[in-house]
Amino acid sequence: MRRGSAIVTVVLGLLLSGGAVPSAYAATHRPSFTQIESDLMCVACHESLAVAQSPEAASERQYVRDLIAQGDTKAQIEKAMVASYTAAVLALPPAHGFNLLVYVIPPVVLVVGVATLMLTVPRWRRRTRAAAQPASSAPALDPTDAHRLDEELGRFA
Repeated sequence: MRRGSAIVTVVLGLLLSGGAVPSAYAATHRPSFTQIESDLMCVACHESLAVAQSPEAASERQYVRDLIAQGDTKAQIEKAMVASYTAAVLALPPAHGFNLLVYVIPPVVLVVGVATLMLTVPRWRRRTRAAAQPASSAPALDPTDAHRLDEELGRFA
């Protein structure tokens, strides 16, 4: 049992440290142009730099290539692009101020939608079951009426 818990500890440690390594690596690693161009927008045509074909997009691409050649990190490049072209150059808005709503509202709507479904679906199912059950208040047929009904139905069968 002790060996199993040691293995679990090692695996958890690797998983937890593995999550930190890429972020530390990305902060100091020199990014490639393709890693950055999808995160930036052309300020003239409002398309991703990965697909934009305007002269302004070509100018932005060259500026990004120059920053990469200088050895800037992705965060430094994005900061320089915002300084040169405003925040409109970012594909994702910064997560502060009014722009924070872009990140907060979708999960809130999802949670409210799931909670609404969790409350209403059981009610719908109960109503459906109640409607499907025969009414117990209907009077029972007396034997002569039941026999006559069977005879009438037998003629049509």
